[in-house]
Amino acid sequence: MLVPMQVLVATAGALDPEPVVDFCRHLIGGTGSVTVTTVVEVPRSFLDEIGREDWHPLRDAPSTEDPSDRLVAQYLEERALRVTEPLRLALEKARIPADLLVLEGNDPAEAISAAASRLDVDVVVLGATKLIFDRDAWESVSSRVMLESGKAVLVVPELTKAAVEDDPINDYMPEPENTVST
Repeated sequence: MLVPMQVLVATAGALDPEPVVDFCRHLIGGTGSVTVTTVVEVPRSFLDEIGREDWHPLRDAPSTEDPSDRLVAQYLEERALRVTEPLRLALEKARIPADLLVLEGNDPAEAISAAASRLDVDVVVLGATKLIFDRDAWESVSSRVMLESGKAVLVVPELTKAAVEDDPINDYMPEPENTVST
């Protein structure tokens, strides 16, 4: 019998929802949990510029509240909702409840690894946006999370256009062998 797992799914928006939903369904059993996360780097200088008084020429009186905190929170939420939407909707459609965790940072691997430890998840699911075995692989977010988190990591490859069109796995047709008749 499988033990239900606590699953952290990290996405930058390119993770194909279909295999993730299938994996999550099997991993969580009936009582595990899924947390969907994304790491957002906040462009603070841009948000500070927006919050400056001269950016709002029609404002009557200067505000006493620090607009940067409000703008950062709003930016984080909007960006995270947009990036995770396809995955969250697919999980919801499959009736798999999922929490959303928004992480702020400029190093996704570090933020995901820290969240995996803090949440004490059993497995981290992420996408491979680079070829996993090329010489730069150890610089990828997926590879760094494997090394830094101390958690099991499931890397879901990106679907290629050719794979979607040809679907060689499900419609496997072996090539006829070259035979020589005598």
